[in-house]
Amino acid sequence: MSRSSSSAIAVAPEVRAAVADGRPVVALESTIFTHGLPRPRNLDVALEAERQLRDVGVVPATIGLVDGVAVVGLSSEQIERLSHSDTVSKISVRDLPVAAAKKLSGGTTVAATAFLAHRAGIRVFSTGGLGGVHVGASSTFDESADLPVLARTPILVVSAGVKSILDVGASLERMETLSLTVIGYKTTAYPGFYVADSGFEVEYSVDGPTEAADLVRSRDAFGIEGAVVVANPVPGDQQLAEDEHRTVLADAWRAADAARIAGNDTTPFLLDYIQRATQGRSLDVNVAVYRNNVGLGGEIARALAER
Repeated sequence: MSRSSSSAIAVAPEVRAAVADGRPVVALESTIFTHGLPRPRNLDVALEAERQLRDVGVVPATIGLVDGVAVVGLSSEQIERLSHSDTVSKISVRDLPVAAAKKLSGGTTVAATAFLAHRAGIRVFSTGGLGGVHVGASSTFDESADLPVLARTPILVVSAGVKSILDVGASLERMETLSLTVIGYKTTAYPGFYVADSGFEVEYSVDGPTEAADLVRSRDAFGIEGAVVVANPVPGDQQLAEDEHRTVLADAWRAADAARIAGNDTTPFLLDYIQRATQGRSLDVNVAVYRNNVGLGGEIARALAER
């Protein structure tokens, strides 16, 4: 494991060599297995994502914090350690210096993963859903750090939209204000994470990985610093039924209001409610979303490496 000369970032030799040689690499976040999925499924999904990329000739770079060191390209043993720990932190960009100073271990959010991946020279990042503008943000100012960090990070990120418990319309407006390039994958219907269509539209789409790679090259030619956000809908046969999604989400919000859930407790409460109300089907969709995005990220990374 080698350290970046300018920061406390340890880049796995395999990842460093692939980046230097121009071979395809895809960054993967770690909060999906440290905070997003239950055991033992979290570890299975994390290791499967790495195998999925290797099987198509792409180097996986799972990113996380181990004893205060930001690791780009976690080993299987490190992934297992983070998956089993009850004391790991959830680490965004603002938390990196604190985690380093206190020698904390943790999972990196979309924001921190994108930041560290770019520092390591990685051009493609696959995740599940993005953070965004929360419901009621006009009074709480509750907005994920994902969006402003992506606005200043030149990477391509594949996601299935912002999480559907958020204010999707406001999140899209915020992305426009931040000059984020948001592109649908083979559709202009913006996905809603658990469902393929959130009811909102984006202006442009790409018809395959080659066009997505060309878009990245055009972004770089202009010197634009922000991310290209590829909105990749979950396959229709794997989504939650739209009527069920709408009903369960409304019920979850009513339950949160009745229990006076607010602030940082809102998101885990809503997601847990949805999982229980769907008898675990929402968890299956979450995994399907992630697999789909990892696969597309690998295809785009290969297209970028071709020229």
